[in-house]
Amino acid sequence: MFYLYLRPLKFELHPIQLKQKAIIEIMEGLVSSLFDVQSLPETYVLPPEIRPGELSFCPDESNNIPVLDLGGNDRNEIIQQIMKASQEFGFFQVINHGVSKELMDETRNVVKEFHAMPAKDKFLECSKDPNRNCKLYTSSEKYATEEVHYWRDCLMHSALSTEEYMQFWPANPTRYREVVGTYSNEVKQLGSRILKLISQGLQLSSGYFSGGLSTSPTILINHYPRCPEPSLTLGLPRHRDPSVITIILQDHVQGLQVFKDGEWITVEPLPHAFVVNIGYVLQIVSNDKLNGAEHRVVTNSSDARTTVSFFIYPSSESIIEPAKALVSACGDDPPRYRALKFKDFHVNFLSKSADAEAVHDFVSAKNI
Repeated sequence: MFYLYLRPLKFELHPIQLKQKAIIEIMEGLVSSLFDVQSLPETYVLPPEIRPGELSFCPDESNNIPVLDLGGNDRNEIIQQIMKASQEFGFFQVINHGVSKELMDETRNVVKEFHAMPAKDKFLECSKDPNRNCKLYTSSEKYATEEVHYWRDCLMHSALSTEEYMQFWPANPTRYREVVGTYSNEVKQLGSRILKLISQGLQLSSGYFSGGLSTSPTILINHYPRCPEPSLTLGLPRHRDPSVITIILQDHVQGLQVFKDGEWITVEPLPHAFVVNIGYVLQIVSNDKLNGAEHRVVTNSSDARTTVSFFIYPSSESIIEPAKALVSACGDDPPRYRALKFKDFHVNFLSKSADAEAVHDFVSAKNI
């Protein structure tokens, strides 16, 4: 007797079908696609110990982050104010910074137009880059493996406004590349100016951050839709930025909070001001003289919020370590961090960003 063995049929999707499947998954996953839900999806409900709880946005003038005027004539005074704010808060806002109000408004409008587009169109605009430097995702880049999600959609791409990179930026809205390209150049100059002031405040050479420590800027455009139950979730969890500094363009909606002295301080949106926060890389370079403050983003049920964050990153091969001029190996200020390539720091940071202690252990000088 003969037995016919039939191998189970295995159906594989054609590459075009795979791309269509990915489009559908991202479309369904975007938080902005959940605009009509009446209650928070279970996958967005945080454990009780990290929920924000009931939120109050009453301004506290006695405990808000400093607002610094960069248009003043006394450079030394500006430096002292930046250093004080960077040590005490790790955050400050700047006014009279040199970026035009018209460009800030244009940028804010065009990124809101992008996030208002249909999900399929947004995905197609962000799926042209074979290196995935321009991408659209929800919650975080670890969406597929994270246990709980966060209430945000994010467009991320390089802030280098050369054709090599801009060809993969969204072409729609039609003004996007022109406006965001001009904005990137202006904010890059502002960042360079702020870092020169910080360098002088740390008594480093004025060009200390002008080389490999600032050559890979990145833009993140975060969109936080109205949330049905903001007390149960967050737009972003408690974290530090893995940058040198981050420059944030807020809109009129509150949401950014800084952790200081055991409590969360809401960063009040100011018209045509930028928020500047000290990143973990600068905390390392300064050997803890400056504070890479922890912060988070809360949501609300009445207004969507869209922000543009300009991250000043080192190149992947750059060595990050405490500046030699700020440490004394045999004295009372030894290096508190070990030297390592930024790419190694960044990979580890992204894998452990929810665990501040684990990140600190990885970069600590104890591991030398």
